[in-house]
Amino acid sequence: MLTKRIIPCLDIKNGRTVKGVNFVDLIDAGNPVELAKKYSETGADELVFLDISATEERRRTLINLVREVAETINIPFTVGGGINSVEDVELLLKNGADKVSINSSAVKNPDLINQLAQRFGSQCVVVAIDAKRIDGIWKVHLVGGKQATELNLFDWVVEVANRSAGEILFTSMENDGTKDGFANEALHTISKLVNIPIIASGGAGNQQDFADAFTIGNADAALAASVFHFGEIEIPELKQFLKKQNIEVRI
Repeated sequence: MLTKRIIPCLDIKNGRTVKGVNFVDLIDAGNPVELAKKYSETGADELVFLDISATEERRRTLINLVREVAETINIPFTVGGGINSVEDVELLLKNGADKVSINSSAVKNPDLINQLAQRFGSQCVVVAIDAKRIDGIWKVHLVGGKQATELNLFDWVVEVANRSAGEILFTSMENDGTKDGFANEALHTISKLVNIPIIASGGAGNQQDFADAFTIGNADAALAASVFHFGEIEIPELKQFLKKQNIEVRI
């Protein structure tokens, strides 16, 4: 049985780790390099680094900071934000990223998913999807959640998988930062539609929320930010908790 992964997420703005609620009201959460080092040393399975304002500001990801984080950790490292081309990905991989996460650029140019998978392998390509229910229908949002689209979450999930993405990082915008748990019903639906790994994001508040994402949502990995950044949940204790619930994790 494949082990379930625990993934801290560093949302980066102006070189600092930040965290908000429902994608707004951002507060400072610390030095990204120091946080990355801590997570690598305390049992995180992977680390995700999202330059959350790169797309909105129409610039590339913060390469120097990516390199500094990569030199500090020894776990798989996914980087996203402002990625629009094969050249952008080459630059990130040269500076220490193991995988890249694309979001707005994938919706605007779906063929980019195919191009990256062909060039670097599917295992390198994570498609991040931010979605929110509007009149009961899950709609994909772009530019850090600021721009609504008419794209249906579940239709997009299927297309992403068909275009050879290696993983899907699904964030429920209405759960994000609320600490009320992940969007497990939507996660479960996604897991039945595609056969690539699904990373749950948005809503972690306690250890049971992670267990529910794995057992009810059928997620392959669970990502969180504030509960880790502010010491509300420590990764070693979380993994022991999951192990006791017969959820396979790497200790």
